[in-house]
Amino acid sequence: MTYPTDPRVDDYIDALPDWQQEICQQVRDLVHAADPEVTETIKRTVQPYFVLQGNICALLATRDHVNVFLYDPTVPDPAGILTGGHDNKTGRTVAVYRDAPLNAPALTEMFRHIIANNRAGGWRKLKQQS
Repeated sequence: MTYPTDPRVDDYIDALPDWQQEICQQVRDLVHAADPEVTETIKRTVQPYFVLQGNICALLATRDHVNVFLYDPTVPDPAGILTGGHDNKTGRTVAVYRDAPLNAPALTEMFRHIIANNRAGGWRKLKQQS
């Protein structure tokens, strides 16, 4: 899959250990596959963000896993892959550990949900309307 990349995101991923590079690249591919209009950037000085009419997700590599921050607290989780942020008012987290499988179909559906909400004005606006 080819898509426009931000060289700063490349630099972030390239500096990680191989196993974290693999996870970050998988997530990057999934979010771009969810919608071809997704763009990537760096926010908060070094953190990769993926955006389309608002934040979709961000990556943060830690010592023993990679956090995928999902910027929509209304995103459903039928596969049970969320690991944090259940009570968070702005987003949720999926932690991906070394040698653990990434549930690509579930994460892709989450990205598509967030993108649809962003295109409809964002989860905050949608929540006010319900």
